[in-house]
Amino acid sequence: MKTVVEKLENLRNKMKENDVQAYIICTEDYHGSEYAGDYFKEREYMSGFTGSAGTLVILYDEAALWTDGRYFLQAEDELSGSTIKLMKMFQTGVPAIEEYLYDKLSDSDRIGFDGRTLTTAFAEKIYNKVSSKNITFKYDIDLVGELWKDRPMLSKEKVWKLDEKYTGLHSSQKFINVRAKMSENGIDTLIVSALDQIAWLLNLRGNDVLCNPVFLSYMMIFRDRAVLYAANEIFDDGILSYLKELNVEVRDYDIFYDELKKIDKNSKIQLDYANSNYCTKMCIPADAFVLNKKSPIILMKAVKTKCEYENEKAAHIKDGAAVTKFMYWLQKNVGKEKITEISAAEKLEQFRCEQDGYLGASFTPIMAFAEHGAIVHYSATEKSNAVLEPRSFLLSDTGGHYIEGTTDITRTFPLGKLTEEEKKAYTVVLTAHLRLAAARFPYGMTGTQLDAIAREPLWQHGMDFNHGTGHGVGYILNVHEGPNGISWQMRNKKLPYAVFEEGMITSNEPGFYQEGRFGIRHENLILCLKDKKTPYGQFMRFENLTFVPFDWDAIDVRYMTESDVCRLNRYHKAVYEKISPFLSEDEKIWLEEKTRERLK
Repeated sequence: MKTVVEKLENLRNKMKENDVQAYIICTEDYHGSEYAGDYFKEREYMSGFTGSAGTLVILYDEAALWTDGRYFLQAEDELSGSTIKLMKMFQTGVPAIEEYLYDKLSDSDRIGFDGRTLTTAFAEKIYNKVSSKNITFKYDIDLVGELWKDRPMLSKEKVWKLDEKYTGLHSSQKFINVRAKMSENGIDTLIVSALDQIAWLLNLRGNDVLCNPVFLSYMMIFRDRAVLYAANEIFDDGILSYLKELNVEVRDYDIFYDELKKIDKNSKIQLDYANSNYCTKMCIPADAFVLNKKSPIILMKAVKTKCEYENEKAAHIKDGAAVTKFMYWLQKNVGKEKITEISAAEKLEQFRCEQDGYLGASFTPIMAFAEHGAIVHYSATEKSNAVLEPRSFLLSDTGGHYIEGTTDITRTFPLGKLTEEEKKAYTVVLTAHLRLAAARFPYGMTGTQLDAIAREPLWQHGMDFNHGTGHGVGYILNVHEGPNGISWQMRNKKLPYAVFEEGMITSNEPGFYQEGRFGIRHENLILCLKDKKTPYGQFMRFENLTFVPFDWDAIDVRYMTESDVCRLNRYHKAVYEKISPFLSEDEKIWLEEKTRERLK
């Protein structure tokens, strides 16, 4: 097996053959997905970095990889000895990719990339920066694909239909709603390549991306019909009949780009540059009118129907029972039998598999003991797999797909005696979590504004965390979805999140990480609902969907107000009422003690 250094050398030879002085490798597949199937993992293949976010840029004499704060520690470790320099995104003195390319390249140089894997927005950002030096693109090459001899095949898993009793809305009505938005903007053709948008619109699910129940496809939606580009063999006769009833024609996945070139240049086309690849944009006739606007499906998908969020509540009770049983088992057995990070994850998966309607994990589990908890998106390997000891914390960030919905929960379990510093961190992060969950706010606010509610308790102690406070969650779809989210985005120079609407589901997950020692994160999913209406307008509130106890053994009430303690007591009362019916007698007794009301 070739080393990263050898792979880089071979790629540079390919670059010289194609007369490109820089080559960009992204993490995404052809659909801008956050998580990509094995076929698309070119960046991982070339660099050895396994995180879910990162961009690799290779020049003739150097290479650099950009990733965000979730992966700084992991990337430093995995890039060691590769000659690839780590670029810590959004940190002082670290150039953006387009700035780096502008500084490093000479006039009339060329940048190469597979145009199917860069979003149009990203490619144009680079072009706008480097065009003054007459730097051009060669976007129709896949140099890594030429070198990757044992590359996995494209996935073609079977597709299945999600019944209306789970979605609350038939696909035909969804098409009506989408076409109404198209009409508002005078759009003749809406091009959709985001896999979760297509799956949501059709009420279909697949298995082409690990932990994300989607299927590889593109779609063109017209005023009176639609064309779905996908492998024909993934649909059975029943699904094909269903699609025909929706007036959706199925055509081969591989002809999508050729068909883009045939679009009527006199039609008005809508394309979301942030969610569609550069090759898509470049295949549309140059003189056609293209409106760069977010797909209306994004917001429709994020605002869950009442049917969906009532189903989600049922999914979270099942998930809460599984995670609570795991918490009981863990604390009864740690230090008495050998438990590792990997075996702990397997045990929790076992508890989830015992629940009716469980479909599988919603993302790769994070089980991080002690210092591993400081690596925000740590993933245990056979090499790093730590044995749990009766000390410090186990940070457990996991989730599941059920037929009723998708879950995502983080608990930081104390495994033994804790230091005062560990208790302080656990408690301060918990107060941040509780205060955000209790927020009441006027309609019109976004997660950019709400983020300070969660961070303020940490800021009071000079603490913070280098990731978002919350992300939107899909309905039996991607565990991360927009446009809702909670983060202090101005420091990352991103666009603001969408206004919170009734029916949006978002995570609430503040944290704190002490490098080399421990990590804390507390995460529930919260549902946005309407609260009371006053002369000052409509107010909104959050409702917890997740019900698993926190642990008083790790709490130091000196860092809590009376209101914080009351919030925790109310939450724990609800946990016991909802979860205890699904536990054994011994587990009920244990949970009753864990959720017993405490005083300040």
